[in-house]
Amino acid sequence: MGALHEGHAALLRQSRAENEISVLSIFVNPTQFGPNEDYSRYPRTLEADLAIAERCGVDIVFLPEVEEMYPDHHIKLQVFGVTERWEGAKRPGHFDGVATVVAKLFGAVLPTRAYFGQKDLQQCQVVRTMVTGLNLPIALVICETVREADGLAMSSRNRYLSPTERELAPQLYRKLSEAKSMISQGSSVRETLADAITELSSNGFVVDYFDYVDLPAMLPLVTLQQDSALICAAKLGTTRLIDNVVFLS
Repeated sequence: MGALHEGHAALLRQSRAENEISVLSIFVNPTQFGPNEDYSRYPRTLEADLAIAERCGVDIVFLPEVEEMYPDHHIKLQVFGVTERWEGAKRPGHFDGVATVVAKLFGAVLPTRAYFGQKDLQQCQVVRTMVTGLNLPIALVICETVREADGLAMSSRNRYLSPTERELAPQLYRKLSEAKSMISQGSSVRETLADAITELSSNGFVVDYFDYVDLPAMLPLVTLQQDSALICAAKLGTTRLIDNVVFLS
């Protein structure tokens, strides 16, 4: 959706290295924002975005207008199952907007590969389910989360953090990493999750969820399992942060 940062740049560089032609779409999609979310103030930094695209070797930048993407509002895709919890529960309709716009962008560009960042882990699973369900001939490449030096996952919304909040924000990733280590060593999943929520809450975070799920279905787990992830979303001030760590087989 634009407001590109080094995490996006890493996706662009990988795409450039693995394909003859690399296409970047920039579109702030209104249908994935809820009525009280930040569509109107979502950062739009087109000039800087185009400079990053050029530096990363992008061949084509696709910049559709809302009217081009939605000439009418008679089409909406829904992906069931994987959308029902976590972000889907906290942001009703969000993943309908994501699935619809990604399908439209795929239809416009006709890519052979599409690159997504792991930070938006549930979104990746939604898109994967949509691609599989519609038999789209597209290979999804999920790239590792790019982080600041202190561990904070890079996000366009990080710019909303006050200086004090920015100092606190890396605690989210530290707590995920600590919880992963504890669960991997045999600690109780339920107790580990509860302790993480308590500690984050005591440090100023308003936790939407901090949970342990399987992949790719994103169903909650209570015992250690391969192909799983710890996921969290929490507000710090007015800024909502999401992050995850994955347990690989």
